[in-house]
Amino acid sequence: MPLDRLTDVLDGHVRELARKGTAKGAEAVVTAVEMPRGERGPRVRLEGEGERPFIRLNSNSYLGMGLRPDVIAAEEAEARASGAGPGAVRFISGTYAAHVELERRLARFHGREEAMLFSSAYAAVVGCLVPLIDAGTALISDELNHNSIINAVRLARPLSKVVYPHLDMRALDRALAQAAGKARRAVVVTDGIFSMRGVHAPVDEIMEIARRHDRNFPENVVVVLDDSHGVGAIGATGRGTEEYTGAPPVDILVATLGKALGVNGGYVATNAALVRYLRESAPFYIYSNPITPGEARAALKAVEILDSGEGRQLLERLRALTRRFEDGLMRLGIEVLQGEHPVVPLMIRDTARTHELVRHLRDHGILATGLAFPVVPRGDEEIRAQINADHTETDIDYVLDVLANRPGAGDT
Repeated sequence: MPLDRLTDVLDGHVRELARKGTAKGAEAVVTAVEMPRGERGPRVRLEGEGERPFIRLNSNSYLGMGLRPDVIAAEEAEARASGAGPGAVRFISGTYAAHVELERRLARFHGREEAMLFSSAYAAVVGCLVPLIDAGTALISDELNHNSIINAVRLARPLSKVVYPHLDMRALDRALAQAAGKARRAVVVTDGIFSMRGVHAPVDEIMEIARRHDRNFPENVVVVLDDSHGVGAIGATGRGTEEYTGAPPVDILVATLGKALGVNGGYVATNAALVRYLRESAPFYIYSNPITPGEARAALKAVEILDSGEGRQLLERLRALTRRFEDGLMRLGIEVLQGEHPVVPLMIRDTARTHELVRHLRDHGILATGLAFPVVPRGDEEIRAQINADHTETDIDYVLDVLANRPGAGDT
């Protein structure tokens, strides 16, 4: 069948997204990666751009783990030993020693009884939240939570649902008070780091509020933290937003292997009973192939590096580069939201200027993400820069020099 009528409808939908300015558009295709050398960090080449190298200021690889020779070697060795893929879902024949070893290492790293792997952090979020939410659950979520949490909320069938204003702890406290006596359990879910601006949730306050209300719910107040942008990027030892805020361990920690750890996949760390329950009830775990054994071995190597003196040096370097960039932006008169996290928002606060500055950066070999109206409200337009530990001081200074010569920089 030609699907002509359906195709017309779908094409119209995409054209409308483009008209509104919310379409993602064509994806940049990386054709080659140039490894770091000397005073120059990694570069990528893109399809259609010839041999021109680009600095990535739009990568989540905060510690540069994905390009480390020892991490790559670990994946290659395991692939030669176990093959390129797992061959099946885990309960059939797809569990390998590398998966089990990585889960045990992640549990130790986070001080939990157990951890379990998912094919992605998105799958981990939806896979753990939906089985935990039933007709007796009060579900409470921050309004700026990640899309994975939003879709988990849509899929779930709670007794009640409250989306509280961003970081509004009074609203969270009220929501739990109003659910008491009605719901058997409450599930509070939040991002650790809100990735558009690099701001963090006050996990210490959230835990204090949750514990204060816990006695009013027969099946507890359960705090779920998606710290995919926090683990490996913030905290003295890279243990994320819990460590950064001095919070006690949340009940269920979700994180990724695909950002600071530089590989692929997601995971949940919690107590042994919850992990046993999720292995039997989370469809994204039961019916999806796991990450490959090679990816698991590479991630295990990355966790070992992070949980070492070398890892702490990488974190210190990341913080120093972030400060260098922020200080340079302020000297240039560019508004920034300062913080320790390597997401650095350049608050442009104008849609046309945001698009113009993204083009200016790209024209000078720098890839950065612009967020403009209507993706963000008018007045909140920004360029999200992401610093990585394998950037160099020379890279940062080059970007600052390009920004110093941005269009309109001399206007008064």
